[in-house]
Amino acid sequence: MTAPVVSIKKITKSYGATPVLTGIDFSLQAGSITTLLGPSGCGKTTLLRIIAGFERPDSGSVEILGRRVVDVDSWVPPHRRGIGYVPQEGALFPHLSVAGNIGFGLDKIGRMAGKIEQLLELIGLSGLGSRMPHELSGGQQQRVALARALANTPAIVLLDEPFNALDAHLRRALCADVRHIIHQSGAAAILVTHDRDEAFSLADRIAVIRGGQVVQSGVPADLYSNPGDIDTAQLVGSTLCLSATLAGGRALTSLGSLAVRNPGHVADGPVTVMLRPEQIVPTETGAGLVVRVKRAAAVGPLTWLDLVQTTHGVEFMFPACWLAATPPVIGSTLEVRVAGDALVFPKRSMRD
Repeated sequence: MTAPVVSIKKITKSYGATPVLTGIDFSLQAGSITTLLGPSGCGKTTLLRIIAGFERPDSGSVEILGRRVVDVDSWVPPHRRGIGYVPQEGALFPHLSVAGNIGFGLDKIGRMAGKIEQLLELIGLSGLGSRMPHELSGGQQQRVALARALANTPAIVLLDEPFNALDAHLRRALCADVRHIIHQSGAAAILVTHDRDEAFSLADRIAVIRGGQVVQSGVPADLYSNPGDIDTAQLVGSTLCLSATLAGGRALTSLGSLAVRNPGHVADGPVTVMLRPEQIVPTETGAGLVVRVKRAAAVGPLTWLDLVQTTHGVEFMFPACWLAATPPVIGSTLEVRVAGDALVFPKRSMRD
């Protein structure tokens, strides 16, 4: 394997008596886009700012392209680290044109070489170099901010929640465009976000940060299918968690006896099992579990439901998600089954 573009070892950072990063290790490979995903306050933005050079860690080291940029004895300022940075909301210079913003950090040779025109073409804004920032849409402004970050051909681009100010539809479209632009540029990138849809649509890899640590990292599909714990499972997607008893590779739950994908993960006995809502599927009459429809709504191509199962007079409500299905009538009954295997985790207190 080639050497990583960024290598972070045992980074710690506290603000006063509050620890934010607690010995974090992280690396970024060339040409990849990695998302730092986690709840507010988990340390992801602090880690990005340490890589950029805007914050000093309390201990640990950062290397960029094999060059030590910070440790207990050394410090390289941000403008000498060879990085591009896209802050929240772009932060374009309002008095400069699009071309002026993109070329702000370019030397005369770079300008004469047509770099600004190349970047305008890359971001899909050819011919708009003379426009002012206020004449652009929010999505166009973020593209210009990205082009400015790429102007000096950095090995790494850091994106600090750059789509927060955009509506959901524009955010989804721009994520796809930004992914293409970064891959075309050849740069590696780190994106900070708390939006799992944004993380999954943009990243080649996702690093989940919780409690100042990277608790799990991997390709998006693997994180979704094989989360390491319940908290990670809930962070990367909707979940259905059930109290259960594990025995012989199967879990006895209120939805029946379920096959378990990772039975060696915990010992037999009381456990918590996790399903995804799309694993609850309709089945033919007489072949499944009878449930009542509490809520049903079509959201684009998906139908989201809250279903209620009653056992010995006790109601248990759980979610389901169906593709391209007409929503059933609220209050009606139907039969469902569990498709695929469940994941099992140590017992967690919950209502079942």
